[in-house]
Amino acid sequence: MWQWQTRSGLPYLTCDLLADWQHGFFTRQSSPREPQDLTPILAANASTHRLKQIHGKIVLNPSEIAHATEVEVETGNALGDGVLTDRAAQAVWVASADCNPISIANRHTGNVAAVHAGWRGTSLGIVKVAVERLLAQGGSLADIIVAIGPAIDGKVYQVTTQTGLEVCASICQGQGSANALTSLSGAPDADIASLLAMPNSPLLPDEQAGRVRLDVRRVNQLQLEGLGVDPAQISIAPHCTFQEPEHFFSYRREKLKKIQWSGIVSI
Repeated sequence: MWQWQTRSGLPYLTCDLLADWQHGFFTRQSSPREPQDLTPILAANASTHRLKQIHGKIVLNPSEIAHATEVEVETGNALGDGVLTDRAAQAVWVASADCNPISIANRHTGNVAAVHAGWRGTSLGIVKVAVERLLAQGGSLADIIVAIGPAIDGKVYQVTTQTGLEVCASICQGQGSANALTSLSGAPDADIASLLAMPNSPLLPDEQAGRVRLDVRRVNQLQLEGLGVDPAQISIAPHCTFQEPEHFFSYRREKLKKIQWSGIVSI
């Protein structure tokens, strides 16, 4: 499902599900280039759109970005973690290190969204917000396809049990996925035990007391399935930012604020 490409001397990943759209999950080799430098690699005549990411669930289109009142003082970039297109030839971008870069496309309209989903944004359901906004432009869940790019693997992502519960609560609120719990009891130890017992659980045990391993990519997948997106319409990149230093920056590994960009162009 995932292929390495090279253009202008820069390697990046593409997902077969998104073959109709120009897109790329770039690597550390693209640093320090910004989205305006990378857009021409994907589409020469596309406009470029990005945000100042804040680990929330705000998803904006280019018109909303242009008129945003909440902006980063230094750059003037609007605040948010998802960018949604509303016409053709718009390139939307998000930055990530260990967080999930998610590209979403609507086969009915040709519009797309780029989403930055760390554990905080995932707990707030940002991927669901992006899908709902795409569907408001037309089409149905059968038209939605999703590629979740390189991020930290759950096997190596240690978090507190409280964080694990907070994130997993987003898949335990009456959603339709057969793999998701329908509720949490409010007893942390019991809830952790129930989550760990789930088939293909997003939580894994950790040898340190008060800690678990959290697969944020799996949580986003379960959120999408809970909305009604078919699993065949979702693909997760088989790459871990933490374990592949030759390809990716990782804040958890390096403790440095260095990022790689992911973008997709509407048709």
